[in-house]
Amino acid sequence: MLPMQQIDQSIVEAEIRRRIRLSVAAYAYEYKNDSIMSDALFDEMSNAVDTSVITGNRKMDNFFKKHFEPATGMWVRKHPNKAGLENIYQRYFTKT
Repeated sequence: MLPMQQIDQSIVEAEIRRRIRLSVAAYAYEYKNDSIMSDALFDEMSNAVDTSVITGNRKMDNFFKKHFEPATGMWVRKHPNKAGLENIYQRYFTKT
């Protein structure tokens, strides 16, 4: 059995990864007209977001609590780090 601290950390890490993946997917769709994941996966991951998880990034935690809506990707338009999303999108999802 894992110690409670390791369990909590794995939950936080999974939530961080989920939020980043969703943010990049929403960014790609809303700004680049590019579907980098299926609607079904986006919906599944969106419904799994837990805004009560504190990730240690206060700005992003507050953003997800205030603006995240699982039924749409429009929330990404208020994302506080669109430059970071653009960077990830360019590095991993565009062909060079």
